[in-house]
Amino acid sequence: MGRFLNYLLVPLYTAKMSVESGQYGVVTNIYAWTALLLVVLTFGMETTFFRFADKESGNVSKVFSMTMQVVGVLCALFLAGVFCSIDGLSALLGYAQHPEFLKMMAVVVALDALQAIPFGLLRFQGRPVKFASLKLLNIFSNIILNLFVFVALPVLARDYPSIFGSLYSPDKQSYYVFLINLLCTSFITLFFIPEMRLFRPTGDVRLLGKMLSYSWPLLLLGIAGILNLNADKILYPQLVPGQQGRVELSVYGASVKVAAIMAMLMQAFRFAYEPFVFGNRDKKDAKVLYAQAMKYFIAIALLAFLVVVFYLDLIKYIISPDYWCGLKVVPYIMAAEVFMGIYFNLSFWYKLNDETWWGAVFSFVGCALLFAVNIAFVPRYGYMACAWASFTSYFVAMLLSYFVGQRRNPIAYDLKAILGYAVLFAVLYAAAEMLPVENIYLRLLCNTLLLGVYVAYFVKKDLPVNKIPLINRFFGK
Repeated sequence: MGRFLNYLLVPLYTAKMSVESGQYGVVTNIYAWTALLLVVLTFGMETTFFRFADKESGNVSKVFSMTMQVVGVLCALFLAGVFCSIDGLSALLGYAQHPEFLKMMAVVVALDALQAIPFGLLRFQGRPVKFASLKLLNIFSNIILNLFVFVALPVLARDYPSIFGSLYSPDKQSYYVFLINLLCTSFITLFFIPEMRLFRPTGDVRLLGKMLSYSWPLLLLGIAGILNLNADKILYPQLVPGQQGRVELSVYGASVKVAAIMAMLMQAFRFAYEPFVFGNRDKKDAKVLYAQAMKYFIAIALLAFLVVVFYLDLIKYIISPDYWCGLKVVPYIMAAEVFMGIYFNLSFWYKLNDETWWGAVFSFVGCALLFAVNIAFVPRYGYMACAWASFTSYFVAMLLSYFVGQRRNPIAYDLKAILGYAVLFAVLYAAAEMLPVENIYLRLLCNTLLLGVYVAYFVKKDLPVNKIPLINRFFGK
């Protein structure tokens, strides 16, 4: 829900930032950098906190404190480095005229990294109400400020120029995006004061060594994973320099947002699945549960894929028509998101075995492929090559994790059922693509019928409705 609400800012940004200005490309590029930096600054400590809080359940306070100390030191060093070298850094990244962009986002990413650990504590303690409330408060604050700045403020500046005229400029939309992010992130940080009472400075070198030994492969894994998601957006201004690169990146960045429904599904799955795996690791039927989770995840992910591509004629209106030329990347990005979700599902065999370095190996292989495809093909094929690179990198990482995992820690996945869903998906997708229907309403009707076939198969095979409590109550059973 939170990701969906944030998703609603996309039509606002694409409506206010013209393609020709390239400002949405600036936002896309800097947010890609902040995503990478967030992984570096958290240093794999979010997952490490879960692992060690679970192993040393009687001493959660010490684990939490040590985790906060590591992340806090990294954030302090990072901010000092950025602010001391801001002129050279902004020139290097192509923002010599706007160093304030980097200053604001440096503070945002440091605060986000610090917040990740208290958010992890809430998940570990089973406190979803505060967790969700703070996530949503951040998003609602962001939306309200964006609506004020991009909708109300231009009108106020026009009607009352003496009061509001100096506060708004149509050439500074990207600046407003970063400023709003800084204000909202700073505001949310204040709500973690109660959790910080658990913090006690600790000098337990033995615990620190064990945690760092566990976390550094996760750091490499995280870097490779986030590069797989964002390297194209980081590299694009270098591969296609100047205004043309910013314009094309604007189109690509907006088109990728159309596929965000899959990213929302991934995030929801990740929030729930990580504590679920560590919480059930000692149960007899743990591997059965993991196998079932994989089957249901794939079935629902493929359903989400079909929903987006079948109704793309409607969903595309979330972005300005000027950006529609980039929608051809959506199926590739959606497929890459499915592969990423499966890869995440598969990843727990090495996390549970404390062999997290395997994840770094798989991810860096995928990352190397991503860089190679982008560098080789972006100058010639533009942002389509970015979509091909994402598809290829996650597909290879997924296969590597599966085959190595089945040798190191085999799980009896229901491959027959998974293959059934994959074949049905492929047939329905191909049918929708090949149907010679030009009328949009008739095409949507045909796609709805095809989607109904998939839903009916899912309900019949793996979702017996008579076992759903709400439906039983509704029918008085």
